[in-house]
Amino acid sequence: MKNEFSPWVTPLNEKTIETSPTSWSIEYEHFPCTIDVTGPLLYTLFEEHWQDVQIGHVVEGSVLELEFTRPPKICILYDGYLTVVTEAWHLHLCLEQHLGGPHCKTPLELRQERLVSRAAFYRHLNPAGKPKGWGIQFWNGRDEKMMSLFLPNIFIGEEEDLLPEGKPNLEKLTLYQELREIYILGTRPIPFDENPLKRPYISVCRSSRCYPSRNWQPIFQALEEAVKEAGVDVRVGTAGCLEVCHNGPVVFYSGDRTWYTRVTPEVAKEIVCQHLLKGEKVKKHLYPPIK
Repeated sequence: MKNEFSPWVTPLNEKTIETSPTSWSIEYEHFPCTIDVTGPLLYTLFEEHWQDVQIGHVVEGSVLELEFTRPPKICILYDGYLTVVTEAWHLHLCLEQHLGGPHCKTPLELRQERLVSRAAFYRHLNPAGKPKGWGIQFWNGRDEKMMSLFLPNIFIGEEEDLLPEGKPNLEKLTLYQELREIYILGTRPIPFDENPLKRPYISVCRSSRCYPSRNWQPIFQALEEAVKEAGVDVRVGTAGCLEVCHNGPVVFYSGDRTWYTRVTPEVAKEIVCQHLLKGEKVKKHLYPPIK
């Protein structure tokens, strides 16, 4: 039975403080890390506020920070991983159990270790307890810090320069405050009537591993035309490796986690008309094959 999506987050009311030898500290306010919470949050940040957010990893002795220069080319959920692709770099973050492709080859213990297990909004506090930085932190099943999201900083200008003392740009706190009301306090609803990362899509693989000619464009075009003609609410896209490294072209339908191999434009149209429209899979092209 399909779970109903709720636009209201139930607050955890859990706050922790992480201190450092320099007398600075990080205040964490934790929120639920189920897919129906993390999905809308990350979709909002990457698709609607890409120009306001930076992504990075922070460990003692090193910091990595990446920013968007334009909207992401791809922002989808595939086999548990959120994948976001830009012109210059891409990221993966495990929001649901990564089963390991069509053969579900990922061991159970590893599935839990890779999965986001804790999530929190944070404020970086100076020795006087004044906030100097805002963001979101994720931890995996080993309780290791995963990627950090850096939200707009009121003390930094548009050219990454420090603003004059006593003249912070308080408008930059708006995004943090709005998201905190939704995901920490639960006083505002999630602004979607469904999880945007759970909207079904169908994609064709561009990888040369299973299809050396990489002539995927005719399949993509056939899928687009068939979806439009059928009037089904399914997004058509392309993908990197879909973990079926033979018998390409490979097509994946996220609606019920189905892989197809040896797809031609004619087969692509059959998949849309028979599977997406009628719910009947095209058995002769399924992967793994039906024995």
